[in-house]
This record gives sequence, structure tokens and C-alpha cells, in this order.
Amino acid sequence: MKSKKRRINASFYIMTVPFMILFFLFHTYPFLQGVVYSFTDWKGYGDWNFVGLRNYLHLFTDKDITSAYLFTFKFALVATIFVNVLSLLLALGLNSRIKFQNLLKAVYFLPYMLGTLIIGFIFNFIFAKLVPEFGEWAGIEALSVNILGTEHAWIGIVIVTVWQSLAFNTLIYLSGLQTIDRDVYEAANLDGAHGFTRLRKITFPLLAPFFTINMVLSVKGFLMAFDQIMAMTNGGPGNATTTISVLIYKKGFQGAQFAYQSANAVLLFLVVVIISIVQLRVLEKREAKM
Repeated sequence: MKSKKRRINASFYIMTVPFMILFFLFHTYPFLQGVVYSFTDWKGYGDWNFVGLRNYLHLFTDKDITSAYLFTFKFALVATIFVNVLSLLLALGLNSRIKFQNLLKAVYFLPYMLGTLIIGFIFNFIFAKLVPEFGEWAGIEALSVNILGTEHAWIGIVIVTVWQSLAFNTLIYLSGLQTIDRDVYEAANLDGAHGFTRLRKITFPLLAPFFTINMVLSVKGFLMAFDQIMAMTNGGPGNATTTISVLIYKKGFQGAQFAYQSANAVLLFLVVVIISIVQLRVLEKREAKM
């Protein structure tokens, strides 16, 4: 007896096909164009010729690119650690029985709803105007200067990035905490497990899948940091806070290195993919052992 083929409702195609076409036109097609241009000498205008792997070979001898990658990795590592530690602590606090829990959740999630560029401009004013004025009034020399104009500018960017990113990560951890059966904690209390022991032996192992999600998304996002840096320091002072994305934009669109920076963009894409895959493999093995 032949099984009847399940017919797909036409509304499915009406809803999905237009978005697939738009995604291809505005994401996939430009990406493929960039890959092609990465093998040329195009400056963003005029004629161009294929140059093979010349752009890719030059990337590994370019000091500006090496410096940008080192800063990007440092920034992503520090921001990822602080975001996940603080968001886990916030989630544990919000998951406990405290007053005004829903209000606090809304307050913590508010920064995530604001545009990164807008937040960057706001904190640029805060670091340049309000913090130095407070530092002079309080007699604190370290706060009397605009940190974004010093060698410690990256710290200011990390503070803003962590503050904005806390909301999403906290929401993921809260979702994970709400999946844990309360009976598990009651059994742990009967066995004498409290405080940090309960966190290490019960809560954190059960949150492992959510920890994996947050780690992968955090690293991916911070490796491609762009908006907040453009708004706060424009990659300065000098090139001290220039990430790979900022370098690609500035040299590609403003420095007539379109093809060369297209190769850099392809390299960044491969780096992000490789790091994400390695993270998933390592963290998933860790989940299996728990």
C-alpha cells in the first residue's frame, strides 16, 4: 500500500521563499562576490585583474593585520570571560526568590534592546565628559582623564560591551536554570550540599548546554566587534583598539584596498568558523563527561 505524500501548505512557501531570496541577494551573493574579489587587485573602483593567492600570502606578513588580530583575540577573550561570569551570577540572583524580580529582568534586558552604535556614542560622552568631571570633583586622578584617549582605551570598550551583552547571556542562563527540577536541589539539601558545592556539583553541570551556547555566541560576536569601537574610539588612539572588522572597513572602503581586505574578511570568516567548531567539540565532550 502506497503511503500518501504529505502536501505542504502553500502559505509555507509564501512565508519562506521571499526571505530566502532576500537573504541570498543581501548576504550570500555579496559574500560570494567578496570571495571572488579576494583573488583580484580591485581597489573598489576601475578595472581589476586576477592575482591568485597574492593577497592571502601578504596577509601573514602585514604588521597592521597581525596587530589587529592580537587585539581582537585579547578583546574577545576578556569580554567573553567577564560576560559569562557576570551573567551567570545575575541569572542565579534573578532566579532566586527576590522582590521586584520581573522589574529587574526588564532593567537588565534594556541595554540589549538599544543599538550598539547609540550606546557607543552615549558612553563616548560619558567617558569624555562626565567621568573626568567626577574624577576632578572627587580628587581621583585616574578618573580625571578620558580613558578612551589613553593606552587603556580598550578597557572602556570592554566595560561597555560587557554591560550591553549581559542581558542576552543572562536570559540564556535563566532559561537553563528554569529547566532544573527543584526536587534535585531538595535532594541535595538533604545530602548536605549547599552554597558553592551545590553550584559546582549540580547547577553548573546541568547548565552545561546553555554555557556552550553562550560561549560560542559570545566569542563569535566579540571577534567581529565593530559598532562600539567605531563609535567610541574609531580604532584609536593610533591603532590601539583596531579590531579586524574595523581594519577591514577602514582600509577596504577608505584605503582603496577592497580586494586585499576582502581576503582579510574571508580569513576572519574562516577563523570564526574554526574557533566555533573547536569550541563546540570541546564543550560538547565536556558536557558528555558531566
